[in-house]
Amino acid sequence: MGPIELVRAYDARGTKKTSPTFLVDRLWPRGIAKADLDCDAWIKEVAPSTELRTWFGHQADRFPEFRTRYLQELDTNRTAAQPIVEAARNGTVVLLYSAKDLEHNQAVVLREWISNQF
Repeated sequence: MGPIELVRAYDARGTKKTSPTFLVDRLWPRGIAKADLDCDAWIKEVAPSTELRTWFGHQADRFPEFRTRYLQELDTNRTAAQPIVEAARNGTVVLLYSAKDLEHNQAVVLREWISNQF
């Protein structure tokens, strides 16, 4: 398995990808045209449910509980993440996300979950 890199979608805007790249947000990032984000797939089904995302509200103090709940969602919907897991078997993968907080977001949890699949 290769490394799983996390990149804010706003930082990837206008750059050319060098590894398989997946947008893992349920909503398309505001202010970014689809033509400006070079990614292989937008896999919104792998993102946290609307209910969980709304409850979390990117509040860092809720992150431990968010992490637990999101890992449970991923365990019950493994097929959504399969394209990412398969790409990670072959090398580096990039997960794009739009959250401002670099440490408390779904991409951090998703990377952990994918790493535990190997």
